[in-house]
Amino acid sequence: MQDTTQNAALEREVLEKVLLSHVQEQRRARRWGIFFKLTFLFLIILAVFVSCSGQHTPLVAHTAVINVDGVIDSELNSAEYINAGLLAAFEEKQAQGIILKLNSPGGSPVQSNEVFAEINRLRELHPDKKVYAVIEDICASGCYYMAAAANEIYANPASIVGSIGVLFDGFGFVDTMNKLGIQRRLLTAGQNKGFMDPFSPTTPEMTGFVQDMLNDIHQQFITAVETGRGDRLKKNDLTFSGLAWTGHQSIDLGLVDGIGSADYVAREIIGAKTLIDYTTKPNWLERFSQHMGASFAHALRSEIYSQQLM
Repeated sequence: MQDTTQNAALEREVLEKVLLSHVQEQRRARRWGIFFKLTFLFLIILAVFVSCSGQHTPLVAHTAVINVDGVIDSELNSAEYINAGLLAAFEEKQAQGIILKLNSPGGSPVQSNEVFAEINRLRELHPDKKVYAVIEDICASGCYYMAAAANEIYANPASIVGSIGVLFDGFGFVDTMNKLGIQRRLLTAGQNKGFMDPFSPTTPEMTGFVQDMLNDIHQQFITAVETGRGDRLKKNDLTFSGLAWTGHQSIDLGLVDGIGSADYVAREIIGAKTLIDYTTKPNWLERFSQHMGASFAHALRSEIYSQQLM
């Protein structure tokens, strides 16, 4: 009888522990469920806030500003984002004028050309709205390519302006490899596929080919500057040589129209001292999705490759 009572008590104790463990597990699951729901809700609210914060809500007459800060490339300072800001500024009736605020050593000639072309297109569609390029520390190479499309260009006296040229740089390690006894093994389909390979000797034919390519791009750059600046440009033998000048010197050369900051241009030239930023950049959600997409594609390619090897 005593054994039966002890067994019943033991079974009840085990049952209580199982039930208690089950209840605790349910509570833990509910807490995690609430946590994930709140996190998801927070991310949605944050995404909406970031998206809305990038939108300007002009209520008064103002000057639109598009910032280009850093190397011009196909990512943050791409024609896609710069042109999006320009389009929004041109189409906004309250924007009395547009300032392209520039601080860049240059970059991609393709991206610069696309911005140059878009500024000219929008100027034709909106002839009453002017674009003013305002140079901060530096506006060289591809940056000046874009600036040349503006109605007028202003700079600081100490700004660095110009560098109207094109370069193709690299290194050659052929002699070093020979001294170390290293042999280059390069297989190509197409006799010129490996041209300008830094570990292979150059040939006069390949050097001439690259130089012709650079000359063609350089001429496109020159034509853009001549078209944009017109009779204001005081050309000499050094204008398109790749040299750069100070903002003060650039006035005499016709590369710049005057000295002035963004505030000065907005207040004294455009007549609308209120500045509103129209700069378009990818928000964190876009960057995250792009990064995840690239990571997923890389993982998928690796998996396919590994499956092929098996």
